[in-house]
Amino acid sequence: MDPVIVVGAGPVGLALALALAGAGVPSVVLDEGPGKEEPRPARTVVLHADTAAMVHRLGCTTLRDEGAHFAAWRTTRRGRDTRRTTFEDTTAPLHLPQHALTRGLRDAAAAHPLVQLVTDTHLDALEQDPHGVTAHTGGVATTWWRGSHLVGCDGARSTVRKLLGIRFPGRTAVERYAVAALRTELPWPGEALLHRGRSPKSAEVTARPLPDGVWRLDWLLPPRGDLVTPDALIGLIRDTLAGWCEGSTPPYDLIDTGVHTLHHRLARRWRDGRAFLAGDAAHLLGALGTQGVEEGLRDAENLAWRLALAWHHGASEALLDGYEGERRTAVAARLRAADQVMPVLRGTGGLRTYVPGAGRSHETLLTDGHLGRGPLGAPPAYAPPVAVREVPTDTEPGGQAANVPVTAPDGSTVPLRDLLGRGRLLVLLVAPGTGVWERRHWMGAGLMPRLAAAVDALPVRAELLVADGYPGAAAHTVLLLRPDGHLAATFAGVRPEELYQAADAVRAGAPESAATGRAPLALPEASATPHQ
Repeated sequence: MDPVIVVGAGPVGLALALALAGAGVPSVVLDEGPGKEEPRPARTVVLHADTAAMVHRLGCTTLRDEGAHFAAWRTTRRGRDTRRTTFEDTTAPLHLPQHALTRGLRDAAAAHPLVQLVTDTHLDALEQDPHGVTAHTGGVATTWWRGSHLVGCDGARSTVRKLLGIRFPGRTAVERYAVAALRTELPWPGEALLHRGRSPKSAEVTARPLPDGVWRLDWLLPPRGDLVTPDALIGLIRDTLAGWCEGSTPPYDLIDTGVHTLHHRLARRWRDGRAFLAGDAAHLLGALGTQGVEEGLRDAENLAWRLALAWHHGASEALLDGYEGERRTAVAARLRAADQVMPVLRGTGGLRTYVPGAGRSHETLLTDGHLGRGPLGAPPAYAPPVAVREVPTDTEPGGQAANVPVTAPDGSTVPLRDLLGRGRLLVLLVAPGTGVWERRHWMGAGLMPRLAAAVDALPVRAELLVADGYPGAAAHTVLLLRPDGHLAATFAGVRPEELYQAADAVRAGAPESAATGRAPLALPEASATPHQ
């Protein structure tokens, strides 16, 4: 079988390649650059619990070494604290430089035998047929590449999107920020800050900590203001620090600066036959605290398990269409919420009733965007294709499952999120008391033999897990989870026929290979090479 061709070696492209590799699918990553990241401390990303867990699972070690968790989020208005939100270790947002995230993913990809990185090469043509995609590259590797599918993760100026003729409408320069990374001491070590003042210079400033006493500061700029000169930026830094430190500007070391202009755009289509778009190639967003890189990582996770199922066993068109249906809908809702809330927050009018909760304080709305909550930032819940929801739990149907400790068939107990991303469904039985008994005592007792047989009979690969408890779930509840951890269905006890139907609905019906009698595809022994 041919590999999946991934165009672009930023965080999204590398994450997609690693997610595919975790499910046993080889990929070729085409990188226009030399394979090294230019350090830019003022260009950072914030990862919330779901995306941080995904990146950690992919083998990125820089989260631990170069990221900083927020101890708290502090909101101030005209110099007075209005709100302070603290976090547990498992829920604290993680802040790190984007180049560190990319380097960590690249190192993990370079070490994986199923990922082939090709640097200093650019895509200039692609062709599709019923069996795969052929891509031509120039640069160091001037050749044709053959793949089962192709994914454009090549940024806002995506060559893949242009070759596919997909429009990319939207709004330009939605917001502008002056950005600085500096080393200094602030009165709230380790805590992030959203400050809103009365003067134009302090209209809105955020400060987010990084390791080693480094901070990223962002100043909201007027939409059509003057260029930010070095002297003007120094003035912003001094005035802001003095305002936070009782009138005296503390010593600081300026490390990096920039002006960050945010655009809102959404590609008309995210799929064209065997070619897909992800990340900035598919969408641009980021106003009001939302995180474009994080949404791109969610694209990669959503697409990877679908492509893995297609690669190993074949997939229905509906399953592959589901990527665009879910992710484009989620990002469109995020953009729509920002467009409706922005006039309220920026004082240019607007109807608050359009967005749930838009009548709350400005600080609360902005905080939601920064902390991954509410319509501006909450992780998406996808409409599950299964109608069986007999047993209520604290997880919304289609939402991300709680990260509870689970016991796998081999007897190991790990957080649930550690077992995601392997291209298989998860069937979780809530069985209080199993945590204090050895596995050999309960694997052959109660519901387990019948449930294990039902899992073995499912139409796609699945893994049976046991949890001592699950938020809001009664004993003997069975949860069916997609490979990306979203809840598809719940059952009261073992229901083999309905469990089978639910699993079949998750894969969106039988693949075309089953209809034509083609045998499922086996994992190859060797990685892919270019076709000359």
